Amino acid sequence: MDSIDRQIISILQKNARSSISEISSRVNLSIPATSDRIRKIEAAGIITQYTAIVSAAALNMKLTAMMFVSLEKPHYSEHFVSFVNTQDEILECHYIAGDFDYLMKIVTESTETLERLLTRVKSVPGIQKTQTIVTLCTVKNVHSVLPHEPE
Repeated sequence: MDSIDRQIISILQKNARSSISEISSRVNLSIPATSDRIRKIEAAGIITQYTAIVSAAALNMKLTAMMFVSLEKPHYSEHFVSFVNTQDEILECHYIAGDFDYLMKIVTESTETLERLLTRVKSVPGIQKTQTIVTLCTVKNVHSVLPHEPE
């Protein structure tokens, strides 16, 4: 991947609906060459999907929280992960090292809806303990890895 590929990725990260014509003029390549580079970037798995980023606030989902979850035993993991995948308010779930097993990012409407989700989480078999941290404000929220020059 060279600097032109990184420029193309950066343009698409800012606006995935940018036309090939617009991208090609910004990176000073022909339209066919730009199109070919984008296809190669996609084929290499660097760009994995194009998506719309929806405003949580516009949908009245104004509360973000991080929830740590600890399981009693590892054999509960499969059931817990299945549960997580059914909950739309859980945007991310990471298996982590440390005092807890999982870290989840939750976006929901209010403390009441967060409480209901917490009750559902605690009802999942094998949950040993949870810890929830409510976000007061978000100072940085990037949706994917940014391309950079190699060192």
